Amino acid sequence: MNANTFHGRRGAWAFAFGCAMVTVGVLLHFPMFWMAKDMGFAMAGMPMDNGMLFGMFLIVAGIGVAAYGLLPTAIGQQVKSASRIVVAAPEDAELHIAHWGLMVVLVVALIIDVMKPAALGFVMPGLVHEYGVSKAQAALVPFFALVGTVCGSVLWGIIADIYGRKASILLSAVVFVGTSICGAMPSLNWNIVMCFLMGAGAGGMLPVTYALLAETMPSKHRGWALVLVGGLGAVGGYFAASGFSALLVPTYSWRIMWLLNLPTGLLLVFMGGLIPESAKFLLARGREHEAHQVMNRFGTVSRVLAEDEEDPTELISHGHHHAHGEPHAPEPGLWTTALIGKTAALSIAAIAWGLINFGLLLWLPADLVAKGYSMGVSSRLLAESALIAFPTVFLCTWIYSQWSTKWSLILMIAVTFAGLGWVLLLEGHAGGSPVFPVALLIIGSNGILAILLPYASESYPLKVRGRATGWVAACSKIGGVLAQTLSITALVPPLGIAAGMIMVPILITLGLFIKYGTETRGLDLRQLEKPAPQKTVA
Repeated sequence: MNANTFHGRRGAWAFAFGCAMVTVGVLLHFPMFWMAKDMGFAMAGMPMDNGMLFGMFLIVAGIGVAAYGLLPTAIGQQVKSASRIVVAAPEDAELHIAHWGLMVVLVVALIIDVMKPAALGFVMPGLVHEYGVSKAQAALVPFFALVGTVCGSVLWGIIADIYGRKASILLSAVVFVGTSICGAMPSLNWNIVMCFLMGAGAGGMLPVTYALLAETMPSKHRGWALVLVGGLGAVGGYFAASGFSALLVPTYSWRIMWLLNLPTGLLLVFMGGLIPESAKFLLARGREHEAHQVMNRFGTVSRVLAEDEEDPTELISHGHHHAHGEPHAPEPGLWTTALIGKTAALSIAAIAWGLINFGLLLWLPADLVAKGYSMGVSSRLLAESALIAFPTVFLCTWIYSQWSTKWSLILMIAVTFAGLGWVLLLEGHAGGSPVFPVALLIIGSNGILAILLPYASESYPLKVRGRATGWVAACSKIGGVLAQTLSITALVPPLGIAAGMIMVPILITLGLFIKYGTETRGLDLRQLEKPAPQKTVA
């Protein structure tokens, strides 16, 4: 870890000691896990031994000590200074090796992050069987994990402002390590609590990652860079979850999927040295020499905002393009005559994505097991689907940047529609391989997610852009909560029917985008600030 990371903080010793406490706390849970190996690692109903209880204390205390070690001094002055500084790359700046290196590191971080919620689907069949509970009761686990991500995305935004973006990624990695004990919990209630905390740890990674990219990437490259990093992170996370499930679950039971948080979380901590400190954070701390070193690496520049000016990179809550000069947005909201069609299209697309990602893809492994496949075979089939989807992320990025932003999004929605239709047909004609229909679903749904936020941020005037991207992100969570509410109330329809039902909003959003979607490729975003002609958009 770079010593400069801890400059002006409470101390590297406290962070290192906290990490060690959390790691030892997790390892103290392994003896009981290993004791259950002759019972297929079934731990339901086993009393917690003193080692586990002491381990839990060490984890909670260790996260606190690590957080203290990373806490900057003189926070009030720093937050006040940061609110007046903006760091961004010039519009036409070129990409350097530093940009590519940062993208690789952030893709790995996102794969580790996305792997957590993706693993839920592969955990559920074993969890239901071991605890002897109904699917509706077991659905409380993914439901609270999702609630945790919603809370986490708010919480980590506040933490990133205080700690800086690099330190907030390190702290979330320590939380990941601690939540790996979910795999050693002897009761469903403990699993629910731990999954909520796991979601809270994972929820902030995407916004923090996007904010780092927004600060370092030249704006003409920012849209496709976000599509590429978000797409590879999402597909890679699903591939990692299904791959590890295929390799490890048949031997070590479903519990191993949570215990993997220990090595992956520690990997993220050690990778922290490769993540640059935010130049904005350094300037706010008065560390100008280090800030200029970072800015020279990434070709970025800084300026102080005027009294009545807002930071455009912060306005865009998920960090994308910004316009220059004084904003004069004519539109007071997202649902005005000129914007209602576009806002409805983006909202419905985000809700449909939530239904697929936190509904259909989570229900798939259990559905395959119910059809007679073993968990190992089910996981292998879904890993093959994700592997097929992986190279298409590069194609998706290319068409977004070189062809058309509007039509690349429409294409991804159409691919999703085709995948849902194929799943529906598969349900009617049992026996077909799920590999290609699921691959289409992964390609389409992750394409939608990767494009949606960059596209939204390029489609609205500055005054409502932050609200627009925040609203679209919230809609994706709403879709997930809807899907998990169906699970909790035991109203989940058969997979084919669920696919058929999700085809309806996908078809609606397809029509809305064709009619109301605007082309943003090559658009100077200052054009969005001009008052729209007073007429209904055709």
